[in-house]
Amino acid sequence: MGDLQNQKDSETSQRPFLTDPPFYLAEFEASYRYIIDDYDIPPREIAIFMPCAIRKPYSKSPSHQLIRTIISQVLDQSRYHIVIFGTCGIVPAELEEMYPYAHYHYMLGKCRDHKVLEDFLRIETERIAGYLKKTRHVYHYRIGYCIGIFREALLRGSKQAGVPIDIILPTRDLINKVIEEGDCIFEEGSLSMEEYLGEFCDELIRFRNSLREEE
Repeated sequence: MGDLQNQKDSETSQRPFLTDPPFYLAEFEASYRYIIDDYDIPPREIAIFMPCAIRKPYSKSPSHQLIRTIISQVLDQSRYHIVIFGTCGIVPAELEEMYPYAHYHYMLGKCRDHKVLEDFLRIETERIAGYLKKTRHVYHYRIGYCIGIFREALLRGSKQAGVPIDIILPTRDLINKVIEEGDCIFEEGSLSMEEYLGEFCDELIRFRNSLREEE
């Protein structure tokens, strides 16, 4: 078993490192089709949708570690399922080391090509919609934690699929406040900002308590 695993690890490490916009690449369409057509999504009460990260695997990203820490402190692990989306398409977090999800480097935030941005929004909206349709009866609730064009894609995908995102954070009011202050590298700041993380924690606690009241 050890030799087989070493062989798999070696094969994975020899895979090409991808730097082009991943949403155009055949590898990402093939992996998306695998998730939609063949992969059994583990049923959970709550799905939490988070954007992908520059560092791979995503769970090693400092921002993801902050977000995951909050989630694990508020919710029991058996109740939720983390789903990553963005330039990677959309992928259950437990598949984060599967090729090509741990083998690309691309930052959409630095892109200024309107055609590329429009293509991303169109492609990602369709992929999110496909995942939401597949998991319509897998989750009871869906929570999104995202800003910018990722947030827009999630909302468009939700509308296209006819499957609601029950809670989406940060709230628009808080995002507008960050924009007005205007002291961030990106217009809407970063999801790892204390303001966003604090609100995320507060709203998760409120959501958890509302579920307890219904039980």
